[in-house]
Amino acid sequence: MTSIDPKSVSTAHFHSVLLTVVAPRPIAFASTIDENGQVNLSPFSFFNAFSANPPILVFSPARRVRDNTTKHTLENVLKVPEVVINIVDYPIVEQMSLASTEYPAGVNEFVKAGFTEVASEKIKPPRVKESPVAFECKVLEVKSMGDHGGAGNLIICEIVMAHVQDHLLTDENKIDPTRLELVARMGGNWYTKANQDTMFEIPKPLTTMGIGFDQLPDHVRNSPVLTGNNLGRLANVEHLPAKDEILLLAKEPEVSAILENFADDEESMERELHLLAQKYLDSGLTQQAWQVILQGEVL
Repeated sequence: MTSIDPKSVSTAHFHSVLLTVVAPRPIAFASTIDENGQVNLSPFSFFNAFSANPPILVFSPARRVRDNTTKHTLENVLKVPEVVINIVDYPIVEQMSLASTEYPAGVNEFVKAGFTEVASEKIKPPRVKESPVAFECKVLEVKSMGDHGGAGNLIICEIVMAHVQDHLLTDENKIDPTRLELVARMGGNWYTKANQDTMFEIPKPLTTMGIGFDQLPDHVRNSPVLTGNNLGRLANVEHLPAKDEILLLAKEPEVSAILENFADDEESMERELHLLAQKYLDSGLTQQAWQVILQGEVL
């Protein structure tokens, strides 16, 4: 493994390292105004949510690496401490990219990139009509990380109003993540998008306490078949199945075939049981996977 001391390479080089591996990053498509009311619209991928009560978003317009200049968004919020953070989905990603062009001060990127201005309800900067979700924010603080090229400026914002396109909402008035095609920033010119083909669920151990890796049987923890992800899912159960539950699955055709075909070859039986358990895990059937894995222990 190569080790890199940030102080031993150029800022541009380490900047590239960060942008490539700290990814994918959500995009804050920030609309601001200057003291004369001129509108600016620009995307930033140093961005995330940091609090729900109060609702806080933080994004960072860094000083340009090449010449240490600052961006109009930063200059604007220092004069008018308000911003709309518009969320970017796939249908507007090319227009968003166009808006990142370094147009001169006073040029309206809404016009250049073909977006529609919609008046905000509680702040002065307009929001992007085409954005699936928009957050009107008051800027609480701008924290400078330094005065050299590449230094960030943390813009800490409190959400005062949120706007969500109706088609994203379920009957329970919650946002369905599968209806969004959110876009995230990678390194270089690369982006990625989240949709049902790329999204997956992992049960969160919020109300349960998984047994953990240390409680996995040795033949499971050291399995040449099961991956780290497989073991993580297996270790997330609260308890192992009882003997009668294990024996119940022994009647399934795939399980019984393994038990019969490899009755005289314990190592091969264990491998085949682990392969079958892996299929169950890939289908989200953790309990059944455990019932398969433990067949050898109840014979």
